[in-house]
Amino acid sequence: YDAVAYFREGAAVRGDARFAHAWNGAIWHFASAANRDAFAADPVAYAPQYDGYCAYAAANGYKADGDPEAWSLVDGKLYVNYSRGVQRRWERDIPGYIAKADVLWPSVNP
Repeated sequence: YDAVAYFREGAAVRGDARFAHAWNGAIWHFASAANRDAFAADPVAYAPQYDGYCAYAAANGYKADGDPEAWSLVDGKLYVNYSRGVQRRWERDIPGYIAKADVLWPSVNP
C-alpha cells in the first residue's frame, strides 16, 4: 500500500511496483511517481509507526501484522492495526496506547 496516499488521499491505496523505493530494509510501492518521490524525500514523515506492525499489539508488548485497511492518522503519524476489530479497541484510548507502545516498542523490536 502507498504510505503517502493515507496522508494525501485519506485512503488506503494499493501501490504499484513501477513506483518502488527501497528504505529501511523494505521495498515500498506507491500509486504514483509523485508519492514515491515525496516518500523518498522524507520517509519518516510517511512511514507507519512501529514499522507497520499493529499499534495495539505494540502497546501490549508484542508484534502482530498490520492490516493496511485498518489505519488511522493521529497527530500527523500513520498507525495500522491488526484488523478493524482491533482498531475499534485501539480507538477507545489512542493516546494511552500510543504512550505505551512508544515505551514498549524498543523491547518488542530490538
